[in-house]
Amino acid sequence: MNLRLQLVGIVAAVVCLTGSAGAQRLVSQPEDDSTSTLSQIVQKPAGPPPTPAHTGIKAMMKGLIEDFGHLPSRENLKWVGIGGGLALAAHPADDNVNAHLVGKGWSKDVFSPGKVMGASPTLLGASTAIYAVGRLRDEPKISHVGMDLLRSLAVSEALTQALKYSTRRERPDGSSRNSFPSGHAADTFAFATTLERHLGWRGAVPAYFISSYVAASRLRENRHFTSDVVFGAAVGIIAGRTVTRHGREYYTDLQFVPGGVALVFSRRQTGDPHHPDGDAH
Repeated sequence: MNLRLQLVGIVAAVVCLTGSAGAQRLVSQPEDDSTSTLSQIVQKPAGPPPTPAHTGIKAMMKGLIEDFGHLPSRENLKWVGIGGGLALAAHPADDNVNAHLVGKGWSKDVFSPGKVMGASPTLLGASTAIYAVGRLRDEPKISHVGMDLLRSLAVSEALTQALKYSTRRERPDGSSRNSFPSGHAADTFAFATTLERHLGWRGAVPAYFISSYVAASRLRENRHFTSDVVFGAAVGIIAGRTVTRHGREYYTDLQFVPGGVALVFSRRQTGDPHHPDGDAH
């Protein structure tokens, strides 16, 4: 059984255990316009990252520390610009989109499973299951995917919580001031982006579709605005790509100069020089 089929089977099993009966309607429903915008910002990265020699807990924690060091990069700055631009473009429609979805019977039936599918226990459960299967069967390629999924969720949550408590945007239902960005959107897009990197575009299409669905479900729940989920998707993409792509990157450094400070961008090459993408993990 190849890697793709094994991973699909593991993820499907976890989702089936955590989903609800309403998820059956997802297949027959057209994708919401706001979720189409989210899907269109995703681009296909270069080939999959090389499998590391070690995928144990120590290697995972060491890699996670390195992931945060790789966050300042030109590519991530580009995704911040894309996500910020799309969020600003969606902002004028924030109230109208929620009004169209909140309290409607059809939207409740269609989007209710999204709350469970995009919840942290579901995503962590699927990631842990993939990692555990790879470790127990001594299949580094599978444990590598699980390790990257766990790391991408950790990076996504760290970025999301930092932004939530920095911006303090009130939720549309008035329940708290943790609306921006959407954690469900960020985590599911981090999950999908990591799968895309390992399985290729075709293997990740269902994951991106589910991510868009989960993002739309947060609007129906009246927990987020459209701009929240759009930028949340960008945060997730940044997390997933940072964890799985360590080739040529641009790093920032704050230096003191006469009369003030300067933000210096420097370029360095990391990774295996024999790998065609120059990636390291």
